[in-house]
Amino acid sequence: MALRLIRTVYGSPMPGYRELFDASIDDPEPFWGDAATAVTWTKPPQRVLDDSNPPFYRWFPDAELNTCANALDRHVDSGRGDQPALIYDSAVTDTKRTYTYRELLEHTARFAGALRGLGVGRGDRVVIYMPMIPEAVIAMLACARLGAVHSVVFGGFAPHELAVRIDDVRPTVVVSASCGIEPGRVLEYKPMLDAAIGMVDHPPRHCVVVQRDRQRCELIEGRDWDWADVMAAATPADPVPVAATDPLYVLYTSGTTGKPKGIVRDNGGHAVALLWSMRHIYDVAPGEVFWAASDVGWVVGHSYIVYAPLLLGATTVLYEGKPVGTPDPGAFWRVVAEHGVKVLFTAPTAIRAIRKEDHEAEHVGRYDLSCLKYLFLAGERLDPDTYHWASAKLGIPVIDHWWQTETGWAVAANPVGVQRFPIKPGSPTVPMPGYDVHVLHDDGYGCDAGQEGAICIRLPLPPGTLPTLWNADARYEASYLSEHPGFYLTGDGGHFDEDGYLFVMGRIDDVINVAGHRLSTGAIEEVLATHPSVAECAVIGVPDDIKGQVPRGLVVVKAGADTDGLADELVALVRSEIGAVASLRIVDVVPALPKTRSGKILRKTMRALAAGRDEPVPSTIEDPSVLDTLQTILRG
Repeated sequence: MALRLIRTVYGSPMPGYRELFDASIDDPEPFWGDAATAVTWTKPPQRVLDDSNPPFYRWFPDAELNTCANALDRHVDSGRGDQPALIYDSAVTDTKRTYTYRELLEHTARFAGALRGLGVGRGDRVVIYMPMIPEAVIAMLACARLGAVHSVVFGGFAPHELAVRIDDVRPTVVVSASCGIEPGRVLEYKPMLDAAIGMVDHPPRHCVVVQRDRQRCELIEGRDWDWADVMAAATPADPVPVAATDPLYVLYTSGTTGKPKGIVRDNGGHAVALLWSMRHIYDVAPGEVFWAASDVGWVVGHSYIVYAPLLLGATTVLYEGKPVGTPDPGAFWRVVAEHGVKVLFTAPTAIRAIRKEDHEAEHVGRYDLSCLKYLFLAGERLDPDTYHWASAKLGIPVIDHWWQTETGWAVAANPVGVQRFPIKPGSPTVPMPGYDVHVLHDDGYGCDAGQEGAICIRLPLPPGTLPTLWNADARYEASYLSEHPGFYLTGDGGHFDEDGYLFVMGRIDDVINVAGHRLSTGAIEEVLATHPSVAECAVIGVPDDIKGQVPRGLVVVKAGADTDGLADELVALVRSEIGAVASLRIVDVVPALPKTRSGKILRKTMRALAAGRDEPVPSTIEDPSVLDTLQTILRG
């Protein structure tokens, strides 16, 4: 069922949203051509959509621009150089600093010159492996300035995961820092970077390292460079025009095979879509303060810490800290009040953590939050309890919206900049313009209202979404486009209700969502299977009050294997190979795993047991008695 066939919500006409949505689906080229006028082009588009080679669609194929110039230079040139662009607030170091647009441009142009001096040019790749410090934003923008392609790797990833990404994207330079700082500990980045480079077949020529005062590191002569030194010696670089279809960045996300997928984002469609979203979805205007409480290593950080606010000319907040513990559950509310945040965007996990520590919202009352107009949540399903708590305690609209690393911006939302819909807890509301969303049965036919199915989007996807995977066109087609020809398979299941609201119920594959971070259960299983005592294993996602989902391991040991301390060893092994971000805390030794007669492990059945649901036992199960034992373990 396509939403555009539904003309009302709760019986009320929807002229603003309705007109925009219908125009974007029925005649997308004029719609996005008009949206593109908000971008400053070095060569304006004469053609909006190249559909000559489906399923590989390209937006603004004949246009040229520079994303960094759109994010910085044009605001300085228009007389707004003294407006705050970036507010850095580090709760873990008790540091605050505000960069104006002019200052951020100066730092970015100089670091672009430093990268150019190290051999980085248009089309070259740069891996950024950094904590939440201003230099991370500057490095991303500097790559865009040169027409280089950045690939940011979350600082919590272990050397092996970093090495896989380095080998796939083959960077000329890696930009890193001596350490990350977390409550109660310092995480040394440089040893992990050195270990990763020692594993790769295609090492970078150079590394640039920010030396943080809390923990400095040793540099390798001839390969490593101190950020301060290269900045001092650099000549600022001018922006390099690139094709709108050239890649801006590659961001890796987990695949069901365990091998990360490099999501490609182009320059032109990305700029157009993000600019459109800031005004229409988030109701933000130039000069207003927008805070995405995420990390630059995730897609939210790319889209809504760095690019979208700066493209618009808003002020963005870069926060180094946690929702609780830095120093208390009022950390978010302090940042909002001190910096005049209009829109806060975070994950339900963060709100659940705050709620757990401050259920009565006493810390909310300590701050003047009159500036805060909206709380947007995404990254995982927003459970109704969390929605009701936040709505009641903050007294503002709490807006769920749904999107993916692949899409780069919201597939479904409540577009408050156009028209605010009544909220239905558990639903991200309605599809956004450009997204022709359908819920399909396995046979490809559309589901009726209330019927569960696979959430798919009719091609072409709108600007700003992935055009393909990095050096993997065939994998792009196989992963997303082969299940239902003519549609992009989101990998999520759900339904529309009778009012046209979309409900997203969860993944239909074995990728789990831990606090908004997609992790492959297959990748964790691969690590567990390397232990000499493990005969076979399975990892499932189980419900968690704070993170939404966490992985739980189930292992069958080899005959005669010693199980004393095995669970702790396996948890440590996963932490070493994948990183703490995997959040694996529980590994159970079980006598057997439930399987079909053909040998397929019944993960869906195990997930149901862990969640307390009664799941019909498949008729193909080899030994039903195995489930009795597992039920005792998983529900114990």
